[in-house]
Formats: sequence, C-alpha cells, structure tokens
Amino acid sequence: MDKQQIIKYLQEHNIHKIKFAFADIDGILRGKIIHQQKFIDGLEAGYGFCDVVFGWDSNDNCYDNVDLTGWHTGYPDRPCRIDISTMRNIPWQDDTPFFLADFSKANGDDLHACPRSLLKRITKQSEGMGYYPEFAQEFEWFNFKETPQTLQDKSFANIQPLTPGMFGYSVLRTSQQSAFYYDLFNLLEKFNIPLEGLHTETGPGVYEAAILHDHVLAAADKAVLFKNAVKEIASMHGITASFMAKWSEELPGCSGHIHQSLWGMDKKSNLFYSKDDAHNMSEVMQQYLAGQLYCLPHLLPMYAPTINSYKRLVEGAWAPTTVTWGFDNRTAALRVLHPSKNYTRLETRIPGSDSNPYLAMSAALASGLYGIKHKLKLDTEPTVGNGYQNTKSGKLQSNLYQATVDMQNSAIAKELFGEGFVDHFTQTRLWECKQYAKHVTDWELKRYFEII
Repeated sequence: MDKQQIIKYLQEHNIHKIKFAFADIDGILRGKIIHQQKFIDGLEAGYGFCDVVFGWDSNDNCYDNVDLTGWHTGYPDRPCRIDISTMRNIPWQDDTPFFLADFSKANGDDLHACPRSLLKRITKQSEGMGYYPEFAQEFEWFNFKETPQTLQDKSFANIQPLTPGMFGYSVLRTSQQSAFYYDLFNLLEKFNIPLEGLHTETGPGVYEAAILHDHVLAAADKAVLFKNAVKEIASMHGITASFMAKWSEELPGCSGHIHQSLWGMDKKSNLFYSKDDAHNMSEVMQQYLAGQLYCLPHLLPMYAPTINSYKRLVEGAWAPTTVTWGFDNRTAALRVLHPSKNYTRLETRIPGSDSNPYLAMSAALASGLYGIKHKLKLDTEPTVGNGYQNTKSGKLQSNLYQATVDMQNSAIAKELFGEGFVDHFTQTRLWECKQYAKHVTDWELKRYFEII
C-alpha cells in the first residue's frame, strides 16, 4: 500500500494506535506506540527520537567513548522515518499495525550509526552494479521454562531448558510442545516472516528456523523482526527464548548463518550459477567469494559482535575458526552450495544468532562486491575434510578486542562502510570489552577466592 492507501486503511478500520521500531547498533528493536494522527503527521518529516538509542549499550548504560552523542551533545532528538513498505499487522497483539523505521533522510543522507541505513547504502551500490541481492538468515536459539523474573531471581543460574536431552530433528520433542511449535510457524507466517523450515537442533530445548529468502533489505528486516517475534510468542507460553551465541560451555552454540546470491535486476537469472564450471560457480560468484575471504579479518565484529560470540567460534562446535571455504563443508567459514541453477548460493557461517542482521548482511554483501569490483581471484583451494585443521589461510581472531582493533585500524573497513560508521561501531565494541574486563566472574571466584 502507498501512503494514501495506508491512511485510508487506518481510518476505515478505526485504528488509533500504530507501533513502530528500529534496530539499534546491537540489533535490539527500540520503538513505541503512537496515535494515528501523529503517525500521519510524521510520514514526511519523521518522528523525533532521542539519539541516546545510539549512545548506550544493550543494558542502557551510556557510552563514554563515542562522538555521535552523549552528555557533550545533550542527547537531542534525531528524525526517525518509517518505511511504509514494511507494514504488517501483529497477529498476537490484536493485529496492531507495525512498521520498521530507520534514520535515513529524504535527501539520501543518514545517521552513520544506523544499521538499516548502512544496509540500504550497500544495497544501492549492489543494484547500481546491476546485481539484485537475494539473502536469507537462519537462526538457532534455546528455549527455557523461565520468565524474566525467574531468571533474575536465580541470577541466571540453574535455568531450566524447555526440554531435556540432545534431540536434533526430533518429531517427538516438538510434538510435546506443539502449541508453542505451531504458534511459531503460523504466527510468523501471518506476520510476513514465512519460514522455510523449523525443527529442533541438538541440545536441550534448542530450535532452528530458516527464513525464506528475499531481497537483502527485506531479508534483514525479517531476520530482525524474527528474533523479537520469537521472544514475544515464547513469552505467551511462559517460555524465554535466548539468541545468545553460547549459553553453556558443554553445549554447541547458536548460529545465524547467512545465505546469499546475486541475480540480474530482472530477478530471472542467478548470476552465481554457470553451467560451464565443474562446480557450477560463475566468475561473479568466485570473485564474490574471494572478496569475502579477503575482507573477513577486517569485518569480523560485524558478524561476531559480543564477548560471547567468540565462545561459539571454537573447534568441534559446528562453528568456523579459520578463513576457509569449501563445497558443502560445515567446518569452513564459507560454504558453497550448488545443488541446482536456482539454488546455487554462498553460506557465510561465521555469524551467530547474536548478530545484528543489518550489520552481518552489510558485511557479507559489501565484501562480496569488493571482490567483484577488484576482480579478485579465488586463489585458495577449497577445504576438504576438517576445516579446523586448515590454518594456511589464517585463523579468525579468538576474541572481540583483537577483532575490533583490527577493524578499527582497517582501511578496507573504512572504504566499505565509511569512517563515521567504523569509528562509532568499533568504539561501541571496545566499550563492550571494557565492561567485561572489569567484571568479576563466578569462574574467578571459584578458582582464586580460597586457594590463592
């Protein structure tokens, strides 16, 4: 619907409240409910939103190391603009109309810290080169028989998973939670986030969902909304859903793999496919893959943005540790899938479920386009067998601090995303490291309290 059709719809259905939200630097949805008249009045000029939403962390602690906003600026409002093409109704909230927003200005300028605005810029570059980017993200997450209050009361200790045992692809376990299971599938469909598949993964109470592929911006929108929607639907069933990358040392982590391909602007031809190549990989796909391999060390925090992210990226835990690629190889960082013309694609396996979809997809698309622009050769051999042992092409950084310093000093990152974004984003990651460094953990207490 266009602007006038939306206004007519709201008025004819006597709808007086509209919900909208945007994703902050951590991918957390921040938003509000507004009156119908305020919604209509702001469709052109936008809606003032305190820019502290880009000046604090995931726990609302204000950064002291960013220039964008702070006590030094007085935390003014910034114009946030709704994208009317994102309209959908929330089926579990009386079909309340919902919109996504960002901080892109009408003249094309935008707030450099806004993740959705960044992806819009990268997408424009892709389409300017004649490439229609088709993406999808899949997520793993753990479900618990807990509420926010019980988690606080327990200090996040001895928390109870939804189901016991290691039951990957279990029909039994999902049937035992069928009300929740089918609410996820059906309500997400009604919320315009259709799932390709939904099943249990190996681990107590862990599910995996693959979202149907779409244009990259729509795919990122759906991925961001998916994580929040799952939490809301779970809550209705007395369940807490967690997208933490690694909540238990003994269990595998949770991935957020990104599938991608480039098509002609007519959307009829998959430009990653070539019948003349032994593995059906076109030159465009090879250059795109080479670009991701080349840029990966410069962009790692955009895929793995938290302290916890790197506890998932360990050997033997279904997550990559090396700068590698392979054909249908789940131990490599980049997995080439070429089952048919329409489904030849690249899977980037570094992102965890804690990733911000806008930033992770921006990193994947921008680095792939970098390879095409510079006609990079795919001069590394595909990994065969155990990718954890293939260190010839280099290993991924093992912690957020080192990965962030690499990105902060990277000319490649600044070329791809601009100095403004790189400076702001890396400062927020260094802040995260600082908060972690001053915290005394249970491990330290148990190890040092008595014996040292």
